[in-house]
Amino acid sequence: MMNTLFKRIINYSLLIINSTALNAQLKWTNVDSLYQPLPSSVHVYFTNEPIDTAPFRAYYLIADLKDKKINFTADTTLGRRFTPTQFYQRNKQPLVVVNCTFFSFATNQNLNVMIKDGKLVGYNIHSISGRGKDTLTYRHPFGSAIGISKKRQADIAWVFTDSTIKLPYAMQWTMDVIKDSVIKHDLNYMDYQTSVITRPHEGTLTSSLKKWKMRTAVGGGPVLLQFGKISITNNEELKFAGNAINDKHPRTAMGYTKDGKLIILMIEGRNTVAHGATLGQEAQILKDLGCWEALNLDGGGSSCMLVNGKETIKPSDKEGQRAAPAVFIIKKR
Repeated sequence: MMNTLFKRIINYSLLIINSTALNAQLKWTNVDSLYQPLPSSVHVYFTNEPIDTAPFRAYYLIADLKDKKINFTADTTLGRRFTPTQFYQRNKQPLVVVNCTFFSFATNQNLNVMIKDGKLVGYNIHSISGRGKDTLTYRHPFGSAIGISKKRQADIAWVFTDSTIKLPYAMQWTMDVIKDSVIKHDLNYMDYQTSVITRPHEGTLTSSLKKWKMRTAVGGGPVLLQFGKISITNNEELKFAGNAINDKHPRTAMGYTKDGKLIILMIEGRNTVAHGATLGQEAQILKDLGCWEALNLDGGGSSCMLVNGKETIKPSDKEGQRAAPAVFIIKKR
C-alpha cells in the first residue's frame, strides 16, 4: 500500500511539472469558414501559439451532444484498414471523421473497446505477458474509453470486455494493474478485484463493475482528466513505457464538458512547424478548454481529423493519412 501511494505521489508531481509548460492558456481562432457547411452546434478552432518556445499547431472541434440534428457514431472493419478519407467515402461523406483506437499493424485488429449502434464490435486487450524473468506472469490492465449514451450523455470509464458478453462492464475509478500467472480472467474475477478500491486522499470507494450502456464508444488511453482535474492514468493502463509520456508527438484526444459539449482535440507534430505535445501538455489544454473528463486516443502517424472531408492537422507520416481499422464519426441527419 505504501509503495502504491509513493508511486502515485511521484507521478502526480511529474504531471504538475509537465503541465506547467503551458504558462498561459492558448489563444484560439475560430476557423468555421474553412470547413463549411457546419451546423450551428459545431465549431472548429485553431492555434499556432508556441508551447515552451517550441513550434505548435492544433485544432479542436466542439459539438453540442444535445443537438438532435447530428448523430455520434463509429465505424470499423474486419481484418483490414482504411484511411480517414476512405472511411469518409464509405460512410456517405459525414460531417466529421477522426481516428480513435489503438491497433495492431500485424493483424489490423482493434486493441480497444468499440461500440457501434449499441453493439460491442471491438474488445480491450486485458492480458499483457511478462518479459525477461517475468515471462510466466501476466499483467491485466483496465483500458479506458469514452462513450455516448442513447440519452446523449458522455462518460469516460475503465472498461472490461469479453466476446461472451453483449455489453461491456465499466468502473468509474482506475485501479492498479492485476499481476498473476493466469492468461485470462473472467468477469466474476475482475468484478471481485474491483469491488473495493482504496485511493489516496479519497478514502475507500465501492466501485464494482457495472454494465456500460452506451450507444457509441471508442477506446484509447490513458485517461487525462477526471472531475476537471489532470489525472493521467498511464501506469494503471500501461499504454506508454517509462518516460514516454513526456515525449512530444501528434495527439488525438476526446473529452466532454459538464454542460454537454463534446471536444475533439488534434495536435500536429513531427515536422518543422509543429513539434507535437506531451501527455501532460495535452491534458492541460483540454482542462483549459473546459473538459470535465478527457481521454487520449491513438496518436502519432494515426492522428487525423476530417471536417466535411477536409484535413485539419497535417498527418505526420510521409505517405499522408495512415490507414486504421476504426474511426469516430459525427453525421448530420
